[in-house]
Amino acid sequence: MKTLALIHTTPVTVAAMKLLAAQTAPEVRLINLLDDSLLPDVMAAGHPTPAVTVRLRSYAEAAVNAGADAVMCCCSSVGEAVEAVGAELAVPFLRIDGPMAEEAVQLGERVGVIATVATTLEPTARLIERAAERGARPVQVERVLVAGAYDALMAGEPERHDALVTAALAGLTERADVVVLAQASMARLIPALGELRIPVLSSPNSGLARALESLK
Repeated sequence: MKTLALIHTTPVTVAAMKLLAAQTAPEVRLINLLDDSLLPDVMAAGHPTPAVTVRLRSYAEAAVNAGADAVMCCCSSVGEAVEAVGAELAVPFLRIDGPMAEEAVQLGERVGVIATVATTLEPTARLIERAAERGARPVQVERVLVAGAYDALMAGEPERHDALVTAALAGLTERADVVVLAQASMARLIPALGELRIPVLSSPNSGLARALESLK
């Protein structure tokens, strides 16, 4: 039996990813590692600090020691630290948002990125710009930060979170060819959006699919 480990920085993604993995690949053993102090530390510093990277490395190594054949981080705010650690890990260490960025640059030149955490916005935009460069595709990235939405979610007010993000999304879909939801925690919005003029991408499904591919 293959084993996939997921590293989380918020409890919001744990249940959602466990359900998605159970539906998609019930034959895969899943390990979930949660440190909900990582994201606040990144937010306080404005970027992943060396101490955050050290902790991320320790969790990835612990996952390998527990039998993981691949590890995926479900937090985009530490995505660039994942890339740094991944070069040293004995198994694939993946960003959940990598496949989403690749898909976005295939769908249009004007890419809107919407986030509720400031430290996720720039790393996601840079990821998209690098994907466009690799594919030799022109891209214009518009960044939108939805103030107050993440705090509402953490305060147990998901309806307020959803309303704030949906309002911001409405304007962005009029200006972009494709919109990227920068955080895995925002994927909860997709089912309620209905039919939109342009694609709106989230990372859990495509990220998990890539992680499962790495197990083969």
